[in-house]
Amino acid sequence: MSLFRRIFVLNAGALVVAASLLLGPVTVSTPVLPGEVLVVVAGLAALLTVNAVVLRIGLAPLARLGRSMADADLLHPGARAEVAGPVETAQLITTYNAMLDRLEAERAASAAGALSAQERERHRVARELHDEVGQTLTAVLLQLKRVADRAPAELREELGQAQEATRAGLDEIRRIARRLRPGVLEELGLLSALRSLAGEFTAHGLTVRHDLRPGIPPLTEETELVLYRVAQEALTNTARHSRADRAELRLRPVTDGVELLVRDNGTGLGATAGEGAGLRGMRERALLIGASLTVSSPAKVTGGGGTRGGGTGGVGAGTDVRLRAAADTGRGELAGRAVSVPPPALAEQAEPPHPAALAGPSGPAESSAPPGGRR
Repeated sequence: MSLFRRIFVLNAGALVVAASLLLGPVTVSTPVLPGEVLVVVAGLAALLTVNAVVLRIGLAPLARLGRSMADADLLHPGARAEVAGPVETAQLITTYNAMLDRLEAERAASAAGALSAQERERHRVARELHDEVGQTLTAVLLQLKRVADRAPAELREELGQAQEATRAGLDEIRRIARRLRPGVLEELGLLSALRSLAGEFTAHGLTVRHDLRPGIPPLTEETELVLYRVAQEALTNTARHSRADRAELRLRPVTDGVELLVRDNGTGLGATAGEGAGLRGMRERALLIGASLTVSSPAKVTGGGGTRGGGTGGVGAGTDVRLRAAADTGRGELAGRAVSVPPPALAEQAEPPHPAALAGPSGPAESSAPPGGRR
């Protein structure tokens, strides 16, 4: 029964009872007797109680809907309000859930377009850096060499310093281009790309261990790229913010897909830390392929009473970034593309360490973000 009919029937019943009493043999004395006052008060109390119960039951689903609307987050899809209550309330909740379905679908489509455009722009910038800026710096380096060969002895030292500065700039341009476009992922596959990524961040003050199990199920190119980018962003967060000295990079097959885990022994998320652009970007990428992303700081205590990992960041709770992605049942080849590459060849493909991880023996590079802030 609808809420309107419930309230109407209740009020109509009360008015019918009142009219029956007025037309019946029941009378009210003047002055009113105590017994008559008791009857009137009891009837009024009963009427108000029934009215309150009906309204409470009828409006309770609206209160739940309000809480669901307040907690709705398109970056955490799937949560829906329970359809219950009178007809009007049930229709309102159903309409709200349908609206969430449309919003999530539109957000997923727009996120896919935005991330695809971002990757295209990364490739374009990487090509221009390599082809334009890189070639220009190479020409400058050759010109400096010719000038140094003909220059007086007292100028050769300064020209040599200019050559070294130009060569360092050229190397940095190449590093940036490789980070913008992970060629190792396209050429050698996901497993080799993740090994290379772990090697990049293994530098002064930070050690990254990898556990990349073979035999992962087939994955789409989009899924491989999302796994690589999430691992890259998580390790960047570790190097910049966590004050960790050890990190782990794991990829293993699970039921109907794969699970990526990036774990460090740093300061953790913090009690009041919000999600920064990095975490929101990872969630957007996870939504793009329908994956599940969880970020947590499990303060696991070891048998000796210390926290997990014993990091240098104080609390030592660390951070776990866990991504579960579904397999591609339409492909016959393994996503990891088992390519056997000797260590020297792989080292040539590996990108250099992230600048945030090159802070020297004292630890990762300083950042403007507070320790443990998200990241």
